[in-house]
Amino acid sequence: MSPHRAWIGLGSNLDDPQRHVEQALDELDHLPLTRRLGASRCYASRPLGPQDQPDFINAVALIETRLSPLALLDQLQALEQRHRRVRARHWGPRTLDLDLLLFDDSVLDLPRLKVPHPELARRAFVVVPLLELAPSLRLPDGRPLAGMADTLEDAGLAQLLPPT
Repeated sequence: MSPHRAWIGLGSNLDDPQRHVEQALDELDHLPLTRRLGASRCYASRPLGPQDQPDFINAVALIETRLSPLALLDQLQALEQRHRRVRARHWGPRTLDLDLLLFDDSVLDLPRLKVPHPELARRAFVVVPLLELAPSLRLPDGRPLAGMADTLEDAGLAQLLPPT
């Protein structure tokens, strides 16, 4: 079986969020049958939903994996748990949030997983780091991601230092 390419969105806004994101980027390299091929810089962004929480630190990683999409999702959720992720409220604060954004050119609509991520094209904190890594990236339906960036508000997006 040949390896798959997957794009992972990372975010944190609790307990030293940049450290959580940078540590998770390194930990992606240690998932079974997986290796990290690249990572964007970290970006700071205002929270979606409830505004009574700290700003987020976000990044995107490109990985190569031999895991299936659901097996990869299980590994990502286990990694969130190792970072003490608590799901107290929708769009609430979290130590680590990992989203499977894209998996090859697959389109999946499963009870536990939708790929491409349904909100991908509406979130500057996802689109901008994706374009940093792959300026010519297209969604599975052929739409170029670059054209979408022009229509997004930056939502207070600020570029931080490259990951260590």
